[in-house]
Amino acid sequence: MKLVFAGTPEVAVPALDALIASGRHEVAAVVTRPDAPAGRGRRLVASPVAERAEEAGIEVLKPNRPRDEEFLARLREIGPDCCPVVAYGALLPKVALDVPTRGWVNLHFSLLPAWRGAAPVQHAIMAGDQITGASTFLIEEGLDSGPVFGTITEEVRPTDTSGDLLTRLAFAGSGLLEATMDGIEDGTLVAVPQPADGISLAPKITVEDAQIDWAAPAMRVDRVVRGCTPAPGAWTVFRGERLKLIAAALVPERTDLAPGALEAGKNNVYVGTGSHAVELLWVQPQGKKPMKAADWARGVRITAGERVGA
Repeated sequence: MKLVFAGTPEVAVPALDALIASGRHEVAAVVTRPDAPAGRGRRLVASPVAERAEEAGIEVLKPNRPRDEEFLARLREIGPDCCPVVAYGALLPKVALDVPTRGWVNLHFSLLPAWRGAAPVQHAIMAGDQITGASTFLIEEGLDSGPVFGTITEEVRPTDTSGDLLTRLAFAGSGLLEATMDGIEDGTLVAVPQPADGISLAPKITVEDAQIDWAAPAMRVDRVVRGCTPAPGAWTVFRGERLKLIAAALVPERTDLAPGALEAGKNNVYVGTGSHAVELLWVQPQGKKPMKAADWARGVRITAGERVGA
């Protein structure tokens, strides 16, 4: 088939690579978000998908909105059979959905209908799911509600951050998307409507969502830290400034610390929660680089009775 691939971040690159390498289908063009400011200089930088497509000599389309007439005209000129999508980052209007003869097929990082939305991996970790996966489905105007072509499953490991899990799903899912394209062309795959039961939503995680509630059980604190790493980053407040929490560990044997209470030893930093303590492993003070929590504690000279949180 002639394909136009839509995607933007690094997590979409393995799927694009798989489709290019397969040799079976022609990736005629790539659709991605416009260049965005990045780094301290805030200079405009192309998306990872745009960079990879340019390396491969593939035409790159960067519409401000996918309903822009110039973009739609070019898409019609290319005449794709199918448009595979991975984390494109913009809603596709019906006028764009109607262009490819076999539709737009999304690789979504959950087992649909669970975790429809922008942040399925983060929500799966924060909810304590033990199994998640990826799905390919035919995009329709509803939010991730279209019929499903195929799925793969992936175990959520006890120490997984959302970055860890998303990386594994990106590579495993690239094979699923390639197989889905093959099955659509062969006529061996039929999309099956999603069940009405088991629907859950995964909206984008906000900075407010990532603030730690130290009155919550330690398990919840651990899940929020892992689910919000690397973005947007779990955080708390210490001495009136934001302290980012990069890694923590459960300490079930320590039940003597009140929620938010800090205890710093020579090589350990413990914080009380609503159940038992957690050990802070890596933190990032406001305006500084990530560091070991014990090094941070020595630098700020934590005193008896100090706390984190509101």
